[in-house]
Formats: sequence, structure tokens, C-alpha cells
Amino acid sequence: MSRTRLVALDVDGTLMSYDGVISEDVRAAVTALVEHGVHVVLSTGRAAHSATEVARDLGLTDGWVVCSNGAVTARLEPDEPAGWTVVRSVTFDPGPALRAIALELPDALYAVEDLGVGFLVSAPFPPGELSGEHRVVTLEELAAAPATRVVIRAPRSTPEEFRALVERVGLHQVTYAVGWSAWLDLTPGGVSKASALEEVRRALGVEPHETLAIGDGDNDVEMLRWAACGVAMGHAEDAVRAAADEVTGTIDDDGAVAVLRRVLV
Repeated sequence: MSRTRLVALDVDGTLMSYDGVISEDVRAAVTALVEHGVHVVLSTGRAAHSATEVARDLGLTDGWVVCSNGAVTARLEPDEPAGWTVVRSVTFDPGPALRAIALELPDALYAVEDLGVGFLVSAPFPPGELSGEHRVVTLEELAAAPATRVVIRAPRSTPEEFRALVERVGLHQVTYAVGWSAWLDLTPGGVSKASALEEVRRALGVEPHETLAIGDGDNDVEMLRWAACGVAMGHAEDAVRAAADEVTGTIDDDGAVAVLRRVLV
């Protein structure tokens, strides 16, 4: 791994525990990579305002951040008032997907990303589940504007039920990722962490064989396949592990740290 020049890192469940903690070993490993001249690119389902906050918390002050499962790419800019700028965003018409799923799941919570601000929501989400500012609007208002990301939260649904639902209602114009059991993310069709990272790789002049990615979720599968070396966290589901070249320890073991340290050997 000593030839690795770009490391793409999922956040939740990979660098950060599910209760929001990043260990000092993770921080030290990321710092060491940056000092070694490696491009560290956070690649997450989080919105840009949240993802860039995590980047700063890790000590990243310059470089790229892939957000909203690839629909938004931001660049860390210390001189900008917010500390970052949007380099690229891809939107889709959320109306057909929202209306189709709402017919199947009328009691679910729905949210559409309000880029750089927070989310427009159909009703309040549980505290801490969505970042930024929230504004409650009608479903028709949610469906009216182009969106980078749509979130559906249905506590009574399982991942298998979410996947079956997407197939049943025929959402072929969007890319979807199932999160924890109550969570479904929709992004523009053909957009993924991998598609955004490929653009970042080209912009940085990094060769394909010089890439590494670590992740644990459904939304990391394409990224793990894209990287020259894709590493799944030990607690990842079978489909995610199958997409990877290797499997490391779990988030409880700080499994990402051992992989990051190998880049410096």
C-alpha cells in the first residue's frame, strides 16, 4: 500500500462510532497520512455542511469531500466564510419517487436535502438523526424542487423490505442505499460515491492503482469496487464484504486504523 496516494474514507461506522465518537488513533492515522502527502477524501452519505464539519474535526483543512453519497462534491477552503465550497452537485426530480413511496409508506418520515443549510422535512425527525436546520413542509413542497438527496425513515421497515419496495415501485431513475433498518437514501440515477471519487481522482492526477477505500455500508459497495484496494469493515453486511478486496476489524476495534497505518509502511 506504500504507493497509495488517495484514500477514500466513509465516516459513520468506519471512522466514527455509531454514537458519534472518533478515536484518537483514527485522528493520528489521518494526520500521519496527510503529513505523508496522501490525499484523504471523506466519502459519506452526510450532507456537505455535516461532512465538512467532520473533516475539520479530523484536522483536514484542505482537499476534497464527497457528500450525499456522491451527489455533492465539496472542497475545503479555509479562506471561505463557511470553510468550504460546493464544486459539483447533481440533482434529480424527487417527485415521482416521493409520491410512489408515500403511497406504500404513508406514515414514514421524508426529507429532502437543502444544500448547505439542512433539510426540508415532512415532519420532525428524531433528535440527532439529521444535521443542519430543518423546516417542515408538505409532501408536495418536498416533491417540487430538484434534489441532491432524499431520505425516507420508516422504523417498521427492514432493509429487505426497503429493497423490495424500491423494486416494486420501479424507481429506475434513482440510485438508492439502505442504511440502518429504518433508513433509505435516494440520490440521482448513476450517481454514487464511486462516480464522484473518480472525478476527484482525475482532478488530483492520481492513477487508478494508487487508490484505497474503506467503508461499511450499502452505499460503499461501488466505492469499494472502484478502489484499487477496497476494504470492508468487519461488521459490514455480507454484500459489502463481498465487494471488497479484504476485510478489516470492526468499528469497535478501530479496524480502519490498521489499514491506514499500512499505507505508510
